[in-house]
Amino acid sequence: MDEITQRHNAKMQRIKAARDKMMETKTEERGLIIVHTGAGKGKSSSGFGMVMRCIAHGMPCAVVQFIKGTWETGERTLLTTRFADECRFFVSGEGFTWETQDRDRDVAAARNGWEIAKQQILDPAISFVLLDEINIALRYDYLDIDEVVDFLQTQKPAMTHVCLTGRNAKPELIEAADLVTDMVQVKHPFKDGVKAQKGVEF
Repeated sequence: MDEITQRHNAKMQRIKAARDKMMETKTEERGLIIVHTGAGKGKSSSGFGMVMRCIAHGMPCAVVQFIKGTWETGERTLLTTRFADECRFFVSGEGFTWETQDRDRDVAAARNGWEIAKQQILDPAISFVLLDEINIALRYDYLDIDEVVDFLQTQKPAMTHVCLTGRNAKPELIEAADLVTDMVQVKHPFKDGVKAQKGVEF
């Protein structure tokens, strides 16, 4: 064994020992409040990836989709046609806010979605709930942030995971969450005139 390989192996052994020691202290299991936010792509995609992971583990899921409305996405088609027994799918929004041009309708749709979301979160049969684009509804004050945070902190079942996606997550939600990821945009083809495309954006 040459010297480079020996040094590498010794380093990996030290890392493994430190990692094993750290993992011995991580024993708690509980349902998490997860937030995917930021200007970069991947917030909803990551949430739907978690849905598929849960389905693979036999963990029933629910999706409540805010804002996007009737927009036909690949994930919606997949889940409603092939995994309807494993994942409930609800659409509450009527479309992006600049499309509807009607705040009262947007507020009513968001409120309806939140009522559905609470039912799914409280259902003991459901392990994971994705609240897709709810941060947009919270950003425009279609929903009361204090009400949402209080519900998640005081009424969410102990082992239920809830993932909330969308840009501009409010500080109150970030503070309440267990896991927060901020998607950073480095480059985006839209700035070069490339439109949203199947399989990438929807």
